[in-house]
Amino acid sequence: MKMHSKIALMATTASAVLFAGLAQAQETSSVGGGEQASQVEDVVVVGTNIRGARTTAALPVVVADREQIEATGATTGDELMRTIPQMGDVLFDSANNPQTSNSARGDVNSVNLRSLGVGNTLVLLNGRRLVQHPTSQGTSDTGTVPVLSYNSNAIPVSGLERLEVLLDGAAAIYGADAVAGVVNTVLRDNIDGLTVSARYGGAEGTQMRDTEFNLFAGKNLERGNVSLFANYAQRTALWASDQDFTRSDDIRPLFADYADFAGVQSLDGRSSHTPWARLSVGSRAVIRSNGTAVTNSAGAFRFQPSSFGCGVDMGGDICLSSGNHNFNTTNRDMRYDTRHETTVRPSVERLNLFLTGRYDLTDTVEAFGEIGYYSAHSRAVQPPVVNLNQIWIPASNYYNPFGPVTFSDGSANPNRLPGLTGVPAAGLPVLMTNYRFVDTGFQVVKVDNYQARLLGGLRGEWRGFDWETALVYSEAEAEDVSPNINMTALQRQLALSTPDAYNPFSGGCVATTSYGDCSPSSQAAIDAIVFDMRRLSRTTLTMADFKLSRGDLFQLPGGPAGMAFGVEARRETQKDDRDANVDGTFTFTDMVTGETNLSNVSAVSPNPDTKGSREVFSTYIEFALPLVSPEMNIPLIYQLDMQLAGRYEHYSDFGSVAKPKVAVAWDVVPGVRLRGSYSEGFRAPNLEQTNATQYSRLASGVDYVRCEADLRAGRIANFAACAQNTSGASLLVAGNPDLEPEESTNSSYGLVLQPSFIPDRFGAFTFTIDRWRIEQEKIVGLLGAQTALALDYLNRVEGGANPLVNRRAATPEDILLFEGTGLTPVGEVVSINDRFINLQPQTVSGLDLGMNWSLRRTRFGTFIVNVNASKLDEFSRDPGDIVNALYAARAAGTINVGTTLPETAQLVGQNGRPEWRVNASLTWRKGPIRAGLSSQYISDFDQPGLLGASNEAWVVDSRQTINAYVDYEFPAETRLRLGVRDLTDQGPPLADGGYRGSVHSPWGRYWYVNASKSF
Repeated sequence: MKMHSKIALMATTASAVLFAGLAQAQETSSVGGGEQASQVEDVVVVGTNIRGARTTAALPVVVADREQIEATGATTGDELMRTIPQMGDVLFDSANNPQTSNSARGDVNSVNLRSLGVGNTLVLLNGRRLVQHPTSQGTSDTGTVPVLSYNSNAIPVSGLERLEVLLDGAAAIYGADAVAGVVNTVLRDNIDGLTVSARYGGAEGTQMRDTEFNLFAGKNLERGNVSLFANYAQRTALWASDQDFTRSDDIRPLFADYADFAGVQSLDGRSSHTPWARLSVGSRAVIRSNGTAVTNSAGAFRFQPSSFGCGVDMGGDICLSSGNHNFNTTNRDMRYDTRHETTVRPSVERLNLFLTGRYDLTDTVEAFGEIGYYSAHSRAVQPPVVNLNQIWIPASNYYNPFGPVTFSDGSANPNRLPGLTGVPAAGLPVLMTNYRFVDTGFQVVKVDNYQARLLGGLRGEWRGFDWETALVYSEAEAEDVSPNINMTALQRQLALSTPDAYNPFSGGCVATTSYGDCSPSSQAAIDAIVFDMRRLSRTTLTMADFKLSRGDLFQLPGGPAGMAFGVEARRETQKDDRDANVDGTFTFTDMVTGETNLSNVSAVSPNPDTKGSREVFSTYIEFALPLVSPEMNIPLIYQLDMQLAGRYEHYSDFGSVAKPKVAVAWDVVPGVRLRGSYSEGFRAPNLEQTNATQYSRLASGVDYVRCEADLRAGRIANFAACAQNTSGASLLVAGNPDLEPEESTNSSYGLVLQPSFIPDRFGAFTFTIDRWRIEQEKIVGLLGAQTALALDYLNRVEGGANPLVNRRAATPEDILLFEGTGLTPVGEVVSINDRFINLQPQTVSGLDLGMNWSLRRTRFGTFIVNVNASKLDEFSRDPGDIVNALYAARAAGTINVGTTLPETAQLVGQNGRPEWRVNASLTWRKGPIRAGLSSQYISDFDQPGLLGASNEAWVVDSRQTINAYVDYEFPAETRLRLGVRDLTDQGPPLADGGYRGSVHSPWGRYWYVNASKSF
């Protein structure tokens, strides 16, 4: 989309989202009524600890009140956060790669301001830190770096009084890890009375439905208040079969009308792990059955439907043939479709309870407290588990076609092939590598999340100072349970010479080759090998703080200077307790070869337990300095305010750090304000990044040297047609206790206009524009599997190899693949070694635009318009020597131009970083009626990992969705609301994988109705 059309869209959007990036919280709260900020100076919002400080005018803060939050129609914290244009992609999300174990599991989503990555945004609840969700996920685009996130779904949206988002570095105020900014969620309290509400909604054309009940109860006491909020929510699963773009891994039909992508084989994402097992008896002379070759010289053989070719007819239209399946060509339609009968989003049952209380101990001292409880149970259906760890099937297996002539009990073997050559009477063991245990059923993943918070404190006034102190303890747990295959039990069952032996030889279904198993093993065999694998993770946060502030500590020419001082001590712990079958407690020893594997689970590589703790002590000081006041009558300086702050933190594992902040607000004339700020930040690597020993993840990528062989042999026309994926390979990742912390600087400057020359009858206007820039150094990351494979490609073209890429020995099929290409034959990738390192600097910059117009109490009602837009100007990284060398080789033609490389120079408009995000809203109310219209626009972006025949990247279209609601209040404080999100049923635009879950939600039009009653 051209720039002028984007601007036109912004100017003509019928409405805009509910979060105006307005000047500051005081202005945002007062603009609608046209009142001066000084009238709400007793409000303390995120960005300062000084009550009533004018210097918050220098800070870009987004504030949404209860009415605005309700108007979003959001039911989860994730849905609410996605309405903020400054919020980046949401990678920590169950809808990203939902058919794999690498997706976020359970009721969890992340918070990611400015797209800097999970962990760069600090999340507060009522002004104090939240405990982090305990389960890590590998989500960073610098590799599968495990990150910990605040769980946005644990935020009770219906219980929020307001949401505050500081779009500025806040290290000096809240902690050095507030790199991109701060999100503060403020819950309702001081409730007097009883309100109940219920909500029901669902997405059209899907089975996903939401049911929610809320209770607000409270009582004003003579010297205090007690308030209770309770929320129960239930969401049914979103099934892959519900929608075309999620129905199948093979999305080639969706791209059929786009000529450049019509032949791109990577759009067929079906898996080569199938019930049609990859089998071998090892290198030996070709074995024949009645003269027909049933293995090749590598000992490989396969089962397949007769329609794919036949060696020996096994009955039921299934044949045994020599050699491996070629899942890239001949046997492509035997790949397994992992979306068959699986979920895109899990079903969730969620409970939130929050109890607050306050009590005046004296006229100047108040006690206060919070008790919070959150729990959620989710159920996701993933495809049947695979075999990632090769295993030998003993010769004695009842179904082994190369088994013994007679079993140990003297009975004849009915399944040994007739007329075998080169097979002893005792039979041969068979090696099984790629396989999917379809007959054991789908993998039902159940996750129980729990989070608790206990806070008690005192606050009061002493000699003109406001003071507050509190003790907080919070903990979070997640238990992840899913069925898997016990390798020791599997091999024991494979060794049986009875029909209850596990049978991997019969394949899947002839009629539906991409899913199903029409000849399953016996239930006794399945029950013997399946077990529930458990992962229990836990985090805790213990914190004590003391704050002291005064708005008039001393006098300056521009007015009273404010000061805040505080100290904080906290202890954080994290523990990840893996199942005993993967953490090294129970290992696997192959009864045929004697080889051992630290993992005793077929689908999971070794994952050791990890745990760590950290103590942090900090102290801060903040000054609010009014340098010039209107009464001083200085030309062109109507008012000038400054914020100075500094924070010192000592980490038990990283030493000490001190970070400053300065912010200035200059009112040139009334209604014209210039503002700017500069701050520094610091982010320590999380406890898993420093404490983890080596673990394994799937290393998905393209094996480019094999693509080069296909290209030279003429089997493909270009790299876009290559399907040489590293299916089943592992990325072996090691923690690094020598990691250095990430450093950052954050700067911004902007303009706020509140034109006073516009007559009041036309309403009150506020316009804001802010330019911001964040520079980070020493980003924790990995080189990643794809970069390692590209480097191996370059090295092998030049006659070498990348030692980090581990391959199997070349088989006869591999040798044939490379024949006549001039390249040395290589086997398939087994694993790739990597380690957490501090990568090169990163720079991110952009522009925020905001507009608010309100016209209140007219004879036609009250009108409010908000517009909030965010433009990403720059997102770049220094690529480093390795990636620079790969770019040079691609430019020189040493490696193919279709080789995808990490895009580091300019990442704006790529993957989860669209250039523009615009939210706008129009709300109207008159008497008992309220109505609203809102819109969310996300500009298009490229996907460099999906290249067409012309080597041009796929462009994910821009998308604008319209939301609407109408609300009516009946007598006796009864209210009914009908709303719709995505009114025109746009749904997510087409992308690699069908949709881009980190940017767009995987459903279209969504209707909901809400009813409430107060007593």
